[in-house]
Amino acid sequence: MRNESDPIADLARDLRLNAAAFIVTIYGDVVVPRGGVLWTGTLIDLCARVGINESLVRTAVSRLVAARQLQGERIGRRSYYRLDASARAAFDQAAGLLYGHDVPARGWQVIHAPELSPEEGRRQRLGHMGGSVFIRPDRGQAAPSGALTLHAVDPDDPAGLAQFWDLSALQAGYEEIIERFAPLERSISARTLSDADAVMARLLLVHAYRHVLLRDPRLPQAALPPGWSGHDARDLFRRLYLRLTPAAERHIAARCEGEEGALPAQTVASRDRLLEPTI
Repeated sequence: MRNESDPIADLARDLRLNAAAFIVTIYGDVVVPRGGVLWTGTLIDLCARVGINESLVRTAVSRLVAARQLQGERIGRRSYYRLDASARAAFDQAAGLLYGHDVPARGWQVIHAPELSPEEGRRQRLGHMGGSVFIRPDRGQAAPSGALTLHAVDPDDPAGLAQFWDLSALQAGYEEIIERFAPLERSISARTLSDADAVMARLLLVHAYRHVLLRDPRLPQAALPPGWSGHDARDLFRRLYLRLTPAAERHIAARCEGEEGALPAQTVASRDRLLEPTI
């Protein structure tokens, strides 16, 4: 029987969190828009609330440093970690997709990329048309290394292009987000979460949604299959994110520390994430 009294613990258990991936979420949502530096003690406290112990945190941080995603420094007896400059572009791209306005596609890019494997193409959210030929909605992206890109207008039946992606896994991912987080939205309506629970709920929401969104080619509406759940998941993400933010920001200002002391509740960068996007 599920413990309805602790929705945060339920969500964390269902999501089966990986320590390194969750730390990346913490940096992307909380730390980067507030200067980019976090005290290790704060990181340990945040992770403990979702069942990630100190040993796992320290091991994950070491791996992220080795992967050049984080960079450490000591000030007195305390350790702090900041986002490594080499990881900034990937973090900025993810933030743009999560919090920014959607960029409408203008036709399609048909890409001839002899050096690109189908697996790497999928990682870059490209549809594989066969051989060395890939396709994606044209949003002005740069061509992959060594590739030739042709620009094409929408065909008479754009829905036929969906066959070049495995949208079934994405659909299932969006449906899981709705199934897991719609009850949280209802529970917020019924009672008030503590500030500490609000920041954890927001982090779990971002973590789950980010995992699906960063694999989504974001096909235009005309190319999507009937009953696509991505839009409903996006709407739920935005409603919950906005609703959780006031309490989450109070907790950040009260309990989260960087190299200059308490992190600010808001910055220009964090406020920009609260703008309503056009879908």
